[in-house]
Amino acid sequence: MQGKIIIFSAPSGAGKTTIVKHLLSVNPLLSFSISACTRDKRGRTEENGKDYYFITPEEFKQKIGNDEFVEWEEVYEGAFYGTLKSEIERIWKSGKHVVLDVDVKGGLSVKHFYKERALAIFVKPPSIDELANRLTARNTDSASSISSRVFKAKFEMGFEDQFDRVIVNDDLTQACAEAEKLVNQFIQAEPSIV
Repeated sequence: MQGKIIIFSAPSGAGKTTIVKHLLSVNPLLSFSISACTRDKRGRTEENGKDYYFITPEEFKQKIGNDEFVEWEEVYEGAFYGTLKSEIERIWKSGKHVVLDVDVKGGLSVKHFYKERALAIFVKPPSIDELANRLTARNTDSASSISSRVFKAKFEMGFEDQFDRVIVNDDLTQACAEAEKLVNQFIQAEPSIV
C-alpha cells in the first residue's frame, strides 16, 4: 500500500478539527499527523504530542533551518505552525494514511508537494457571521483574537477554489458523512500513472 495524505484546511472555527476527529474514530486506516507549533496550549484540553508538538520559536526556527518541515507558516505574528517530514514518514511506515489538520496556506503547500498522493479538502462555514458565533461560543479566545480570526477567515475563504473538494459545515452530521465518503473514495482509488 502506498500511503496517501488527506489534508483538511479551514478558517479557525469552521469545524475541521471536529470532522477530523470523527474520521479518525471511524476509519482505522487513518492516522493523525501532529503539527508542531509555537503557541501556548488552549486551556487544559490540549496535550503535547497528542494535539500538537508545542515547541519554542527558537526550536521551530532551528527545524526550519534543518529543512525538517514539509510545510510551515507564521500564521499569526510570532505564531509558527508546521508539519514535520518525520511525522509523515512515521505514519506511512505504520501502514496508515496521513490526516492533516492545517491552515490554508499549509494545506496548499502539502498538496503541491505530494500532488496526486494528497487530497486537499476545504471546510467552509455557512457564513462569516456563523463563524464569529462559533468562535465566541468556544470561549477560548479574547474578543480581539476573535476579531483577528474572523478577518483572517475572510481572506482564507478566497482560497477555497484551489482545493480538491469543499465541504460546507452547516450541519455537522452531514459534513462528517460527506468527509467520510470523500476520504474512502480517495483511499480506494488507484494511484494515477504519470
